[in-house]
Amino acid sequence: MRFKRPVWSPKDRRLAGALTIEDLRRIAKRRTPKAAFDYTDGAADGEVSLARARQAFGDVEFNPAILRDVSTVDTSRVVLGKRVALPFGIAPTGFTRMMQAEGEIAGATAAAAAGIPFSLSTMGTTSIEDVAAAAPDGRNWFQLYMWKDRDRSMALVDRAAKVGYDTLLVTVDVPVAGARLRDVRNGMTIPPTLSPRTIVDAIPRPAWWINFLTTEPLAFASLDSWSGTVADLLDTMFDPTVTYDDLAWIKEQWPGKLVVKGVQTVDDARRLADAGVDAVLLSNHGGRQLDRAPVPFHLLPQVVAAVGNDVEVHLDTGIMSGQDVVASIAHGAHFTLVGRAYLYGLMAGGRDGVDRAIEILRGQVERTMRLLGVRTLDELEPGHVTQLVRLEPRRL
Repeated sequence: MRFKRPVWSPKDRRLAGALTIEDLRRIAKRRTPKAAFDYTDGAADGEVSLARARQAFGDVEFNPAILRDVSTVDTSRVVLGKRVALPFGIAPTGFTRMMQAEGEIAGATAAAAAGIPFSLSTMGTTSIEDVAAAAPDGRNWFQLYMWKDRDRSMALVDRAAKVGYDTLLVTVDVPVAGARLRDVRNGMTIPPTLSPRTIVDAIPRPAWWINFLTTEPLAFASLDSWSGTVADLLDTMFDPTVTYDDLAWIKEQWPGKLVVKGVQTVDDARRLADAGVDAVLLSNHGGRQLDRAPVPFHLLPQVVAAVGNDVEVHLDTGIMSGQDVVASIAHGAHFTLVGRAYLYGLMAGGRDGVDRAIEILRGQVERTMRLLGVRTLDELEPGHVTQLVRLEPRRL
């Protein structure tokens, strides 16, 4: 018997005790004001899309092979022309410094240290140049919302290209903002508005408010400032007239890899492959746009069968564990992105919390691969997973 060595740092102690992303979520909820936490945690309308996406992963049954030498496993693969250390990267997220003051810098530097891509959102709260400077050796991607002001949109793209971002994610599922009811009920504004309710909410979370009030004011990747609600900002920026012609126009001007994010049908995936994009990203925006949208994991095998030889097929939405990542790769995805999982780590402990989230996911990926009897991602194939049927279209 021996005594456990004490951990004196409260942050180190709580992060060490987090064994899953759900553990980080619980810590994040305790430490973050309700409006900021709900912006991350919530989805659109009744939040059915998000619940279904997570249930789809819960309905996976793994089929392990035994008596394989899995003393070593390789979790790396070439994604869009460059090798990454893990089959997941950090998805673009908006207003990130509102979740925790270290924001995108924590995400970008943690991703660089782990050898995975980091995606900066048009709605990010750190400038394109500051992210590049913080992670000069990282693999930085930029996510674009096409604005009504086309010249202003392309100015962002030019800035990203000039400082070394190698991939552009064009998000196409936002003609208007989704009905994010938690944000409406919380009166979510940028910057946060102090009211009697928010002050009461802040009392048990002094660390968040001290960090927020003593660090630099929010600086957006895409605009200098905003005073109003999140919904008003999104509806001002999103353009409902964007078409395939606009995508072709962007492609002509962007020198790097081009990924289209928000693909939700096989037909659109085929059309994008024909248009010459480098990857399609199956996503329903984390359930934050159209509620009851297709579940990306359910759609994955059909899209891979249709375009998998022509473009890379990536996936996000609903991923909360390394097992979810492995199931996606086995189902045919070339790569995955995680958003909320990273933000829960950020809210739980800043850069250290992001490191912990990546560490948790890495360990789960490696362990699941070993238990399935595979040593490389390329050995994962559809026979390793069975999708148990819960939702099935009614045949007329």
